[in-house]
Amino acid sequence: MKVTIISIVLALIFFASGAAKLASLEFEIVAFERWGYALWFMYAIGAIEVIGAVGLLLKRVSALASAGLAVMMIGAIATHVMHAEWGMLAAASVIFALSVTRALLGRDDLVVLFAGKRLLTQVAR
Repeated sequence: MKVTIISIVLALIFFASGAAKLASLEFEIVAFERWGYALWFMYAIGAIEVIGAVGLLLKRVSALASAGLAVMMIGAIATHVMHAEWGMLAAASVIFALSVTRALLGRDDLVVLFAGKRLLTQVAR
């Protein structure tokens, strides 16, 4: 149950954030320009966030999606540190922590996804 709740919360966050970037909302454009990033990068991050949100809702790849999104959030954290955006840093850090938590809770799913059930059975012995 914890895994489902975390996945849904993260999916909502990443879908909303990604959709805002893909919709070229003014506050997103202003932020990416302020940070010195090209607009194509905003669209790329938006697409990754929306795809990751969908992945979070698919049990088979949810742990993988959360791990990938956690890696992406390292870039967001670094950006907020470099620009002294402490409030946004706190929000990004919480999202990062939730993503890592979700990935760790689903680590058995990752083993099955990459190594198959046979390895999981061997590890359990």
